[in-house]
Amino acid sequence: MSMITLQKPSQSEVTLLSNIFIDDYMPEANGEFVKVYIYLLRTLSTTPVSFSLEEMADRLLCTERDILRALKYWARQDILALDFAEDKVLRSIALLPPKSKAPASEPSGSSVSRQPAPAQTVPLTPDRVRELKQNEEIVQLLYIAEQYLGKTLSPSEIQKLLFFYDGLGFSTDLIEYLLEYCVSRSHKSIRYMETVALAWAQEGISTVAEAKKANARYSKDYYSILKTLGITNRSPVETEVTLMDTWLKTYGFSMAVIQEACTRTVLQTGQASFQYADKILTGWKKKQVKSLEDIQALDAEYKKRKQEKKQAKAPASPASGNKFNNFQQREYNFDEYEKRLLNQ
Repeated sequence: MSMITLQKPSQSEVTLLSNIFIDDYMPEANGEFVKVYIYLLRTLSTTPVSFSLEEMADRLLCTERDILRALKYWARQDILALDFAEDKVLRSIALLPPKSKAPASEPSGSSVSRQPAPAQTVPLTPDRVRELKQNEEIVQLLYIAEQYLGKTLSPSEIQKLLFFYDGLGFSTDLIEYLLEYCVSRSHKSIRYMETVALAWAQEGISTVAEAKKANARYSKDYYSILKTLGITNRSPVETEVTLMDTWLKTYGFSMAVIQEACTRTVLQTGQASFQYADKILTGWKKKQVKSLEDIQALDAEYKKRKQEKKQAKAPASPASGNKFNNFQQREYNFDEYEKRLLNQ
């Protein structure tokens, strides 16, 4: 059993997780990769620690290959330094302080980001591509991909598939399922596959079982949303899936809230407008809506403001002893309310 030396730059009696790591590195990483990094921090003591990949894999209930893939990922992020012997056996790991990543500037008036691509989506180097293509698993994966797509893979398609493996840390089994999942839904575009892969990575999906469970859950939600909008004869297209993922995953809305927005969309526009529903839901997100009760409270608040404004503009009427004559009928313009909500 080959032993590995883990070195640390400073002493610490507790496990400290950098805020920079939490803010800049953790959101983009596979959940298994994060687990490995935290375990390394926990393993540190006042002196260098020796352990094996086998021991670490047993502790984290994964394979040595998973551990090594995670370590290489963090090394590419420059928060680990790996030292390999001449026989390519890992012999030491040095933790490096995470460096803050400067946030990308957004153009004025830009809309909410739908599916931000992680920073590690840069193309692999030619040397790394050549190295991966010597891996028997990769050779088999590329062959399977050509069978699914029914054509010879282009260099850019090969790059993406290798990125799923090397950058996102997906196993070849998970990538094969990704191909099967997308092709079975008539999506052979590598761009579509990348969108799905990035979504899985952000959810921490690392096994075929986890992917199947997530797909079953979200597929049911997708078709429920389509049905509410009056769409019953087709599957959702890529842009619609992106919007629904934003509502479900990024905004965290319940199906009840999303279906309420869709119902209002159809009543207001007379058609299945994803863009209109998105404006409603984005407005509700800004107002911190979390339930149907919150929507009802917004409706009541709007009615109250509108009535107060109407009463302030109404001319004073002579007093009357007839209580029915003194009753002022309330009139609500729900169409106008929706328009004002969307323009906020």
